[in-house]
Amino acid sequence: QVTFVESGGGLVQPGGSLRLSCAASGSIVSIYAMGWYRQGTGKQRELVATITTGGTTNYADSVKGRFTITRDNAKNTVYLQMNSLKPEDTALYYCNTAGYAVYWGQGTQVTVSS
Repeated sequence: QVTFVESGGGLVQPGGSLRLSCAASGSIVSIYAMGWYRQGTGKQRELVATITTGGTTNYADSVKGRFTITRDNAKNTVYLQMNSLKPEDTALYYCNTAGYAVYWGQGTQVTVSS
């Protein structure tokens, strides 16, 4: 089974940017849709963005226009470019298939604060 390791999180001021990376342990070329999820303290995990093998993307309304998801199948990596960050973006960010997912990585923490 393919596992995912997230990285790139950190502390950033409001209005700043971060680029998250999701490194897969194996090929993701056969995974039709990959997604980024996030879970804030005391909140449910939510799907933030998805991308298909063909490059079709979809975003949650809360991040639309600010976040961009991309994938590099050759590198087995999915990225999330986050711009104009807001305090409400603070969460633990995970990547996984956009479909049914059973196993989750450790995630990477994003904290937006001044």
